[in-house]
Amino acid sequence: MRKLLRMLFVVLVARPIIMFWLGLTVRHRERLPNRGPAIVAANHNSHLDTVALLSLFPLEDIPHVRPVAAADYFMKPGLMQWFSLNVIGIIPVARGGAGTGVDPLEECYRALERGEILLIFPEGTRGEPETMAEMKSGISYLAKRSPTVPVVPIFMRGLGKSMGKGTFIPIPFFVDVFVGRPFSWTGEKESFMERLRDAFVHLQKKVPAPVE
Repeated sequence: MRKLLRMLFVVLVARPIIMFWLGLTVRHRERLPNRGPAIVAANHNSHLDTVALLSLFPLEDIPHVRPVAAADYFMKPGLMQWFSLNVIGIIPVARGGAGTGVDPLEECYRALERGEILLIFPEGTRGEPETMAEMKSGISYLAKRSPTVPVVPIFMRGLGKSMGKGTFIPIPFFVDVFVGRPFSWTGEKESFMERLRDAFVHLQKKVPAPVE
């Protein structure tokens, strides 16, 4: 049932919003992973970011694409929790959970072992529209644990202006998505994070600025 709900969400909600209401251009779509395990790392400006990323994958892959999301926000009891788990298919991660003695990324490790594709926002939270914030190092632990798994950087422009923090209805605004070249664990956290930052800087320069 979960698989069906997720596929229906992409067909009936995600793709119509992103492709018809907003408009979408994807550069280097061929760099997207066509199977897992893989980690897709994207910048984060809007709740539409996950919707946009899900719309990029073939429908048959959707049950294996798992957004990683903050448990304190998306696991509030009630409709939000049910929708997040059953329709979006998130893997909830407790922010600051490492201090409890339980690895908050444990379910992410297991997802990669199952051959799934993780969608991760290394900034950790939505930033100012079209502005990259400092990245958290959690993604480096995933890459270290699975050193052969490809990490695919993606830069998106336009979603922060379409539906940024504090807004709930998307404003029509054209979206550009630029998919970077995959890379993997570099051998140490500092060099890995530097490689990831460099990838985002490169992609940000490649994506054309919106026409005012």
